[in-house]
Parts: sequence; C-alpha cells; structure tokens
Amino acid sequence: VQLQASGGGLVQPGGSLTLSCVASGVTLNDNAIAWFRQAPGKEREGVSCMSNIDGTEYYVDSVEGRFTISRDNAKNTVYLQMNSLKPEDTAVYYCNAGRTWWGQGTLVTVSS
Repeated sequence: VQLQASGGGLVQPGGSLTLSCVASGVTLNDNAIAWFRQAPGKEREGVSCMSNIDGTEYYVDSVEGRFTISRDNAKNTVYLQMNSLKPEDTAVYYCNAGRTWWGQGTLVTVSS
C-alpha cells in the first residue's frame, strides 16, 4: 500500500492550494479517508475526514468553511481544497486511509 501526497508549497495569506493523495494497493472508496497536519513543534492533528459509509465530512473548527475534502474514486485519489489560507495553517499535511495507511506528507507554508 502506498499513499503519495502532493500539492504543497508556499502561498501568501488568503491564497489557495489543493492537496492530492493518490493511493495504490488500497481502494480509497472502501476506507474512511482523512487529512492530518503537523506544525513545527506541535503534535499531529486531524484536519478533516470523510466516511466511506455515507460520505459524512468532518472538519476541525479552525478550518471549517475554508477547507473541503473530496475523493475521486475513478482516480483513487483524495483531495483537500484549502482556501483563505492563514499563517497558522503552515504545517506538513498527511493523508490517511482506513486509519491505517499514511502518505509521506507534503509541506504547506503560508507566508508573505
């Protein structure tokens, strides 16, 4: 099983980024999917997740209304659309499938 995350980079406050996570060896549609992040000096925290049963989405309060999780079953890919980015969103972002498999992380830096 491999999860390959991409899409991170440097963006100015107020900007947008879309993270992607392509899976191989596991069918994302059969698993709950999630994005986590870890900022420097802080613990990893859950950002968003989506149920594989009914598609229910969850967002941590700090990103509610700004981030959107989605999946493309045909591409076996999960996305995290991030809008109105803030400096406090700076972190390494990780995708997760089935609460078991992790991607390698992609760095998002929000700075002017």
